[in-house]
Amino acid sequence: MANTATDEIRLDEDELLAKAREATGLSDFGDEGFREGLRALLAMYTSTAKLTPQGRKSTRRRLVELLSNRLRVAEAFRVHPEIRERRIRRPVYLTGLPRTGTSALFNLLAMDPASRPLLFWEGRHPDPLDLARPPAPPGPDAPPDPRMVALAAALERGRQKNPEFAKIHFVRADGPEECVELLAHTLSSVMMGIEPLMEPYGEWFQAQDLRPQYAYYRDLLKLIDWQRPGERWLLKSPCHLWALDVLVEMFPDACIVQTHRNPLQIIASYCSMMAALMAVRESFDPTQLGPAVLEYLSRSVERAMSARDRTDPSRFVDVHYRAFLGNPMDVVGRVYGAFGLELRAEAAGAMGRHLEENVQNKHGSHEYTLEQYGLTREMVTRRLAAYIERFQVPT
Repeated sequence: MANTATDEIRLDEDELLAKAREATGLSDFGDEGFREGLRALLAMYTSTAKLTPQGRKSTRRRLVELLSNRLRVAEAFRVHPEIRERRIRRPVYLTGLPRTGTSALFNLLAMDPASRPLLFWEGRHPDPLDLARPPAPPGPDAPPDPRMVALAAALERGRQKNPEFAKIHFVRADGPEECVELLAHTLSSVMMGIEPLMEPYGEWFQAQDLRPQYAYYRDLLKLIDWQRPGERWLLKSPCHLWALDVLVEMFPDACIVQTHRNPLQIIASYCSMMAALMAVRESFDPTQLGPAVLEYLSRSVERAMSARDRTDPSRFVDVHYRAFLGNPMDVVGRVYGAFGLELRAEAAGAMGRHLEENVQNKHGSHEYTLEQYGLTREMVTRRLAAYIERFQVPT
């Protein structure tokens, strides 16, 4: 018998597009290539994912929001075609397998006033709030964007409902956050994080030429830079491992930092994070989650190693988690030196204060093991042997 409550929360392509048009009063989504990714997502959401009614509701709401944003983005470029002429110069990118310290290093580097990190609310809402008025740099007395205020309230409600997730990955609406929020607007990306771990979307995503997605992502960065420019963009996401060659193609002067950590620690930690996100599903087997995570992450780092073989090595700096924990400012100095960046006294002071105020596990620690996710030490080290050897990663 059909689940009536679930059936009422439809995940239908045409209806989702119509809802977005209705919400915005706009009709032009721009390049229609995103619809292939949307169809791949919907095929997974309505079959193998087995979403709960609440999961279908939140997924539907998120898809309509992404589609609505695409409509407003297309309108922004129609009204202001000059935005595409902007250049994102010498962006600094952080990437690496998840849970390798990218967030800690990202937040530290963001203390430099010369750095312009992507903020969480901007990733969620890259479109201008008001196209009728040209953007002006926000002054100290400017009211916050109401979308940021709403997102901050939603995050706080989420922490009240699920305080454990804040121990795994704490985010602020106005704090630096991953590019995955922007890439989600392509409808052909990592999305919430769990999608590439499920079929048929996982294999579809891994087979894609990611150039169209990153071209749109670059446009979104230009759009945000047009609204609130900065001296030097600072960006990060583990998902960039899938497209380091494309990243360099889109940003020819990009500076890339890749972080590394004992995979026996990061795999279990990432599994715990994905398990928390799996709450949108009716059920899942944790012992099947581990092998899926291991294969997905292994393929991503293999893609990255292949891309690095074809790319100028001077573009990259490798940072080991232990070295970062032992002397964060030494790592900062090495990154700045490698890319010819100036570490001003003001920036160094701000970074020092940040380190004093943000100790490890500030928001609590989270316990996890490989075994609870169907993995063993041997499985992890064997599958990631090439990565471990190439970057001399301790296990």
